[in-house]
Amino acid sequence: MGPDICLASQSPRRRELLAALGLSMDVVPADIDETPWDGELAQDHVARLARAKAMAVSHSRPVVAADTVVTIDGQILGKPADQADYVRMTAALSGRTHQVMTGWAIAHAGQLHSGVETTAVTFSVLTDAMVQAYWDTGEAVDKAGGYGIQGPAGVWVRSLAGDYNNVVGLPTAVIARALVAVGVNPWGLSNAR
Repeated sequence: MGPDICLASQSPRRRELLAALGLSMDVVPADIDETPWDGELAQDHVARLARAKAMAVSHSRPVVAADTVVTIDGQILGKPADQADYVRMTAALSGRTHQVMTGWAIAHAGQLHSGVETTAVTFSVLTDAMVQAYWDTGEAVDKAGGYGIQGPAGVWVRSLAGDYNNVVGLPTAVIARALVAVGVNPWGLSNAR
């Protein structure tokens, strides 16, 4: 018997979250242009990219794809280009509430299920020492918004409204229910009432 799903991402965090649902998977990263379109809203951007990633990978099992961004004041904060960009991002997030949006899509047998999950995250006021210490860990470089909630930057979070796993990179509760619709049954979910 083959894998339960195909993950169209090389993100180790997404792989871990899906494995925690009891799913086995092939990993086939989608190769698409992820540049935001001029004037594209963050929600539209992540929805478009997730659908494009799911459609770009051909597999016999359901293809799960996602794209996550951090937004504040209507601006998308991607991965920091360098330390100066990271410092600019953390200054914008310090002491404020921002949104983490994950577009997700599942493609299988001519069907496409997709959506966007949003979680509001409020940071404490960040000191220069906190910002520098996190940069020194090396984690900020490959994270949207310059931080990963599952690492040391988790202590920056004062409050969170929504799905924690969405901030990590995949809204697992929503994904699990969508997988049931295409015949995959994480942890017997389709039998739950």
